[in-house]
Amino acid sequence: MRFKTRCVAPPHPPKELAHVEALDLSTTYRTPVPEEAVDSIDAWAGGAAEAPNPVYARLFNPTVRGFEERMTALEDGADSVAFATGMAAISALLLAARSAGSHVVAVPPVYGGTHHLLTSGLLGLEVTWADPEEVASALRPDTALVFVETPANPTLALRDIRAIARAAGSVPLAVDSTFATPLLQRPLRHGAAYSIHSATKFIGGHGDALGGVVTTAAEEGAASLRRIRVATGGLLHPLAAHLLSRGLKTLAVRMVAAEANAQELVKRLEEHPDVLQVFYPGLQAEAHLLGTQMTGPGAVFSVRLEGGPSRADAVLRGLRHITPAVSLGSVDTLIQRPAALTHRILGEEVRASSGIPEDLLRISVGLEDVEDLWEDLLRALRSTRLSQPRQGGRSDPLLRHGKRHPVGSGQR
Repeated sequence: MRFKTRCVAPPHPPKELAHVEALDLSTTYRTPVPEEAVDSIDAWAGGAAEAPNPVYARLFNPTVRGFEERMTALEDGADSVAFATGMAAISALLLAARSAGSHVVAVPPVYGGTHHLLTSGLLGLEVTWADPEEVASALRPDTALVFVETPANPTLALRDIRAIARAAGSVPLAVDSTFATPLLQRPLRHGAAYSIHSATKFIGGHGDALGGVVTTAAEEGAASLRRIRVATGGLLHPLAAHLLSRGLKTLAVRMVAAEANAQELVKRLEEHPDVLQVFYPGLQAEAHLLGTQMTGPGAVFSVRLEGGPSRADAVLRGLRHITPAVSLGSVDTLIQRPAALTHRILGEEVRASSGIPEDLLRISVGLEDVEDLWEDLLRALRSTRLSQPRQGGRSDPLLRHGKRHPVGSGQR
């Protein structure tokens, strides 16, 4: 079955005559056969994926399980385990790894919340930050996990999953693939043991449901995560699971459209006289990974402008249609300055060592008409321009790339 069909098709035919899967909101379940309930309790506590009786929603929910099965099919994995948020998923993975050792090797940069979790000491872990080529030398006898994001947040750097997996050897590799989605990248195919998504982002796609999910290359990895989830209570809410499953049905068409918008904006911004640098898969040193590891560049990019952080913030204030907000992957376009928000907790020194400029703007591109997005960006750039364009600068980008269409012109 091809990817688009897997996005739409349910993992199992709906029960009875229903056209879509039912939403199960029950917190508890009848246990008319005590022996069956006892066996089920033991099975859930041991990390089982199935048991005769759900017993209690913290142990199992069929709507959540349906979402997990969809993700497993899309990721080409052995199993998936869903959590209340992306950070809950990463926390559970680190707790599960803790039984194998107290040391983690991580490749920077990563999302600010992930960086904080790794370095805060909350989980009793010691972390070594290493560039991809340093992973092998950073390993220790007590290394339990190697962790990487690709594309990385917020620099969009690509990491060679297969090369890092080889360097990690017998140590499992976890890849946060949130920016790529299973449409563009499936880390398990390239040697990763775990593929992680903040399902809040592109998986759900509408900014109305929190969730996280880990897809595993081996069944035992999923069982370990389920044991952690039962003990810590981080189960994905069934209503969120229902919304995320619905989001998956349009994932392929959303990603293709958003990626096309992003590519067009990147092309135009690269030519703009006020733009110092654009960060986008394919523009940087790891471009060879496009087409092999990652089939497309995705719908998120970052940009640096002349004028530093104050200019970046002024541009945020000058936008009319693009929303200044954290998060990403929604149907509408979002923009934020990571140094001020998502990566503020790192501190300026760590941001600098991770390659995150203070003036960087991260843009998650949505499904709007690209001309409206372009006009909004140009308007904000013009209104905040500190000086005239550099001598020999290019002509007005708005005139080169399109013109405004009057209201009611019939343009789509």
